[in-house]
Amino acid sequence: MPEKNFLGIERLIGRVRSACRKAARIDNIRVIRVETAYAVRYLLPERSVQVFHLLFPDPWPKRRHQRRRVMTSEFLRSVHCALAPQGLLRIATDQLDYFDQMQRLARADPQFAIVDPLLAMPVGVDDVAGPEGAGRPSPIDSIGCLGAKQVDLPLTKFERRFQQQGVPIHRLALRKVSPVM
Repeated sequence: MPEKNFLGIERLIGRVRSACRKAARIDNIRVIRVETAYAVRYLLPERSVQVFHLLFPDPWPKRRHQRRRVMTSEFLRSVHCALAPQGLLRIATDQLDYFDQMQRLARADPQFAIVDPLLAMPVGVDDVAGPEGAGRPSPIDSIGCLGAKQVDLPLTKFERRFQQQGVPIHRLALRKVSPVM
């Protein structure tokens, strides 16, 4: 998609270097090394992002570390501000408890509507999979173990590893609800 720009946000320098090597020959990709929550809140202009992909964020599985998780109500407010009208936040994780927390946060936030990850397309992008409902699972069935290719997400190193291990991938798609004026 040469008409779109892509920004990768990563905290760890090794992952930034790897992403920069992979993106070196592509003109419309930039990678920055910064905390995700900081970048979304302070660096992205309002209504400037069509789609966020939050792919396998650090789950911080120990209870005492869970306050470090990126997915918070404050993070959702920042995402909402940066998203264009009807923009999407697409999330993938292998951690069921983190996924459950993300769903609770999303359901409690009136600024977002949970949408079927299989049907969630950015505004202005045609649904290339065919007419709605054509052999697709219901929204309830679609939450759970979906492959990246089924929902048109980039395949990450983590997802490849989890697929090889047979670990289910949990996906969530949120559409920005814009206030009626």
